[in-house]
Amino acid sequence: MDHSGHSHGGHGGHGTRSAQHVGQHAHHGDHSAHLSGASWAMAVKATLHCLTGCAIGEILGMVIGTAFGWGNVPTMVLAIGLAFLFGYSFTLFAVRRAGLDLRAAVKVALAADTVSIAVMEFVDNAIIALTPGAMEAQLDDGLFWGALLGGFAVAFVITTPVNKWMIGRGKGHAVVHAYH
Repeated sequence: MDHSGHSHGGHGGHGTRSAQHVGQHAHHGDHSAHLSGASWAMAVKATLHCLTGCAIGEILGMVIGTAFGWGNVPTMVLAIGLAFLFGYSFTLFAVRRAGLDLRAAVKVALAADTVSIAVMEFVDNAIIALTPGAMEAQLDDGLFWGALLGGFAVAFVITTPVNKWMIGRGKGHAVVHAYH
């Protein structure tokens, strides 16, 4: 039994945690987070988790779009879509391993990652779009990789305080911490 008094046993005989249970943990997390705040270490860990999924998806999307000679808009749409997909997938798989059913796991992933991924993608793609020549650069061009990786670095620096603020209020990755 955890500190909130909720059993971690199965619900409905299926051995999975329900969406109601997710809500109970999120509610409990909200109270404890307000009392304790969020550490920078926790925010950095959450942001690195988000960055990993975003980077895999974004790089894959940029490589595919660039390799096929797509224009800037379709390449960025693919890259952003894959960044969200991979970002959500990392959390989804982690909370599924912890015992949540698929519906509850999707809710946790959406609650945990949406703002973090959105901020990261906005910053990263803005840097790429604003770097002269980066959108026209090819895969073998240092400018392509410099703008992409530099964008991730700046996005990490900007997203970490956002995640700290959210975790301190029981939002974002605070929802996931109940399952680790």
